[in-house]
Parts: sequence; structure tokens; C-alpha cells
Amino acid sequence: MLTDSDLIIFSLSRWDAPYSSPSFSLAKEFARKNRVFYIDHPFSLKDFVSNFRKPSVRARRDALLWGKNIYTKSEKFPPNLTMVTPRLTLPINFLPPGSLYDYLSRFNDKIIFDTIRQIIRDHHVKKFIFFNAFDPYFCRDFPADIRPVKKVYQSMDDLTQVPYTAKHGTRLEADIVKKFDVTLTTSQELRRLKLKHYNEVYLHPNAADFSSFQRALSEKFPRPAELIPAEGKKIIGYTGNIESRIDYELLKAVIEYHPDKVIAMVGPVTTPEHKSIGLTDYPNVIMTGSKKIDQLPAYLQYFDCALIPFKKNTLTRSIYPLKINEYLAAGRPVVATDFSEDIQGFKDVIYIGRDTGEFVQLIDQAIQENNEERVRARTAVANTNTWTARVEKFWEILENQGSKSRVTVHS
Repeated sequence: MLTDSDLIIFSLSRWDAPYSSPSFSLAKEFARKNRVFYIDHPFSLKDFVSNFRKPSVRARRDALLWGKNIYTKSEKFPPNLTMVTPRLTLPINFLPPGSLYDYLSRFNDKIIFDTIRQIIRDHHVKKFIFFNAFDPYFCRDFPADIRPVKKVYQSMDDLTQVPYTAKHGTRLEADIVKKFDVTLTTSQELRRLKLKHYNEVYLHPNAADFSSFQRALSEKFPRPAELIPAEGKKIIGYTGNIESRIDYELLKAVIEYHPDKVIAMVGPVTTPEHKSIGLTDYPNVIMTGSKKIDQLPAYLQYFDCALIPFKKNTLTRSIYPLKINEYLAAGRPVVATDFSEDIQGFKDVIYIGRDTGEFVQLIDQAIQENNEERVRARTAVANTNTWTARVEKFWEILENQGSKSRVTVHS
């Protein structure tokens, strides 16, 4: 039985990152029944120096520098969940592929493997599954003394489409997919791409914390302070990173077509593309900044329509957006671009705009057609895409891995 294993999850997302993390959401769900050790993506020496004054770095200082106090527990999370901070690593992405990069990569790997050894020793781990959540820069080749019962890799994005990640990530991800027992992908397009390297590739999409986001329907929240100026107006909202995946010309069209409405952008600004349209200069745009995931239902409650205004390109073709099930669990009408095959799977409960003209007009239609029947249909779909369901499917995939009968997940 694999289901009685501990899990050591090594993730590109840190547990206290200022945005929703699929891997940490999975970790919390796994920890309801299994011991889970969640190893943060390591801070490099460069990260440490440039972010030294940030509370998240200062709180980890002893672990990063000396390997002390590496474990973190929180009453907010299941007692079986332990967050782990490895020591500082070397920044090596600037190097070209070659022997020097490979040598220093093995040095960085040793830091993570030493952390795993300490977890095994300190917590008397006998049997564990190693789950690499979209961090192929580390731990592709395991030493003989560390023997997971299964090695699982999860692909969440097309690494070839971002210059920084493509430089080394493309070949390293191909390598880890070949070497691990199972690869999970969050979208249909990613599954097709990874099947070029290995045949044990399974669709395992993102999900939502259904009970948390349904609070937007079941509880009455005070209007968030940033939305008070919008009282009496319809609110068109977006939650998530304000970054390069957004089609800013489309967003500009939304802002200008709906001057009577407020556009609320809830999330951190992580790239500068929004400046191309002067996003912050529009009087009907509110930028709230980063919010914790448990704050989002309060904002969603006041949205009259939620947007996924993504570009249509090679990168977004491989995206299954985390926010779609969060929006639906909150009962919100959703208007999205037709950026991927996976978003098309929600066509019965969302509005999909094929071009700018259709997109901006569908917002009014979505608001006007909103009713209790449509809310129930949205939440019913979201309730099939929960982290609980994804954990159940994870175990099914592992138990059936290698069989002729392929196991997949459909939205």
C-alpha cells in the first residue's frame, strides 16, 4: 500500500508565498491523512543578500545560514504538516550549460539531499514518496542512501516560453521526466508535451479549496476597504498575479468599454507590462496589492463578474488557471479568453470571449444573466475540482501506474 507513505514535497512555491500555491494546497490536503514534509524552494545566496530585510527571510536566517531550526509548524495547518527550510544554495542560472553548471548543480543538490536525510533521521521516516512540484533544477539524480518508494514530478507550466526558465529548465525538466516514476501535468497541453519524453504522464489539474471560497456565498463579509469607493457600482474583478500572461490591450478595452463600472485588480504586481496601458492611471481601476488566500472570498463576494483576461499564445495554451475553480466555488460569473483547451472544458458554466469585442460585451451579459440557478451550476462544477478529489486521484494514479489502463482526470 502506497497510501500509508509519508510524503516529502519539494516545491518551487514557498509555503508563505503571497499568492495561491497549488503544491502547498495539495500538501495541506495530503496532511489530513499522511505525514507531509514540505521543503521550500531554496533561497540562493543572492536571494538572501538582496532580500535580507524582508520578514520572510529574517525569520529563516538560522536555517538558511546554519541549518538550525529548519522546521516550522502552524496551528493554521494540519498537525501532520511540517514546513522545512534548507540552507542557502548558490545562484547558478546565469551560467551557460556545461561542466561548471553541472558541478555547482550537484553542490546545490547535496544541500537538498542533506535536508532530506535530516528529515528522515529526525522524524524516523521509513517509507516516503518524493514529490517534486515543478522544480526540476534540483534532485533529479538520487544518491543510493535515499530511496523513495516513488518519485513523482509535477509540471505546471511550459518552461520553454520564459527565457529565464528556458535557459536550463527545458533540458532539466526533460531529464527529470525521464528519470522519475510518474509525471503529473496540470493541463492537457503539458501532458502532450511531456509524453514526448516519457509515457508515464498523467493529467492532474489544479483545483480549489472549495469550502474556503464558498464562504463568499455562505457568509457576509464587510466590504474590503479598497472597494468602499466602488459602493453603488458594478465591480469587474481579477485575482492573481498582475504579470505577463494578462492581455493588457484587452484589459484596456474592458476598462474603456465599462467606464460606469470599477475594475478591481486583486494581487501582487510581479512584472511591469501593466505600465504599457497606464493601468494605474485609470480612475475606474482599483489596485489592492497582494492578499492572502483566505482574504480572497471577501473580495470575490463583491465582484459582479470575474475575469481571466489571458493572452492567447504558446505559454497560456498550457495553463489550467488555479483561479477558475476559486471563482466558480465563490459563485461568480466568469468571462475568460479562449486561451487553452482546458478553459474550454468550463464552457457550460463560464463565458468565453473569442475576440476583444465579444469579451467586453460578454461582461454585461454575464452580469445580467446571473441568478441562483447559474450559481448552483458553477459551484457544482467547482465541487468536483477540489484538492480532496485531486489527492484521491493522486493515489489512484500511483496505484495504477504502469498499467495498460491509463488513468486521467477530466474537469
